[in-house]
Amino acid sequence: MVQEAQKSPLDSDLLGPIRTESLTLNMGPQHPSTHGVLRLVLEMEGENVTSCKPVIGYLHTGIEKNMEVKTYNKALTMTDRMDYLAPMSNNLGYVLAVERLLGLEIPRRCRWLRVLLAELTRIQSHLVWLGTHGLDLGAMTVFLYCFREREVILKIFEKVAGVRMMTSYFRVGGVARTPYPEFFDDCRRFLSDFPERVDEYEELLTDNPIYRRRTEGVCVFPAERALAWGVTGPSLRASGVDYDIRKKEPYTGYEEFQFEVPLGRNGDVLDRYLVRIAEMRQSHRICMQALEGMPEGPLMAADPKVVPPPKEQLAHDMEALIHHFKIFTEGYHVPAGEVYQAIESPRGELGYYVISDGSPKPYKVKVRAPSFANLFALPEFTRGALVGDMVAAIGSIDIVLGEIDR
Repeated sequence: MVQEAQKSPLDSDLLGPIRTESLTLNMGPQHPSTHGVLRLVLEMEGENVTSCKPVIGYLHTGIEKNMEVKTYNKALTMTDRMDYLAPMSNNLGYVLAVERLLGLEIPRRCRWLRVLLAELTRIQSHLVWLGTHGLDLGAMTVFLYCFREREVILKIFEKVAGVRMMTSYFRVGGVARTPYPEFFDDCRRFLSDFPERVDEYEELLTDNPIYRRRTEGVCVFPAERALAWGVTGPSLRASGVDYDIRKKEPYTGYEEFQFEVPLGRNGDVLDRYLVRIAEMRQSHRICMQALEGMPEGPLMAADPKVVPPPKEQLAHDMEALIHHFKIFTEGYHVPAGEVYQAIESPRGELGYYVISDGSPKPYKVKVRAPSFANLFALPEFTRGALVGDMVAAIGSIDIVLGEIDR
């Protein structure tokens, strides 16, 4: 679509009016740098973007409505399919919401194990972001390095949960099963090498003059505008806003851990990169504390109406077998009420609003997805940017379309 622009400053009585045009360009929905099935309608004058309109819905799955026709246990598996790069974070927010409705007291060992796995999830999610962000800007080596470390984490997840990605490991009342015998040793082995790996990433990118020219001062987002648009997570903290739910409203035991909240100064693409690099170091710090101070005790809450009996009992105890069968077929009744539970996912504030009508199925599930809010702030901080900078801008907010189009 082409339209005639306003009078150009180059117009003169001698030459007459000089015709200028604006161009409407579709970026996507199938574009390698939109990080999912996203369409951007760009209005441009020359190479400068004057407006950007995100168009979503190409990946819509109806996850929230599907959760409302499943029992609370079965609805858990739907959460994995939203932010498929952080399934344990999705699981955690949902089970915390249901546990609050049930009034369950979760054992301390379980809370610490959840923290450990949630921070490993944050690391592997940031590794995907960093690798693909480098690839977007022409840095292929860092992509290979990041996926080398991510593969180690996914192998740990596969052994602890049975699958690499859609883990469904956190359950209402605890976790799916006791971690395998070598779990803690595998975590220590990975974490012992990880700080040196992050040094390698920084050596490749942080002071690279080409990378800095593509990111420094590009698509700046001031703190007050980021807050006004509801941006959260690393994208908000890169603008200098000290907001991290793990600190402001601690959950699942985060109040017992020592860590810092990395902040940026300029709110540009470079700061969004630096904040995530620093966050991986802080996640490493939290994981080491969890390993060194892991409490003893049970991993499941003591509520037989919600928590299934140990599997070893099922082969010789008929009552346990019947109990197990009823929980996983009929479900359990959750007291009527409503709750909003937010956690700090790798992308920002992930919140679950759950309403119970007293039946075994949630009456209403609504998800506050950080990728959704972060994406729709994109037009604000890309106005006036070069079209070549759109690739860096999209990558810097780290969106997952499965979470946006849920």
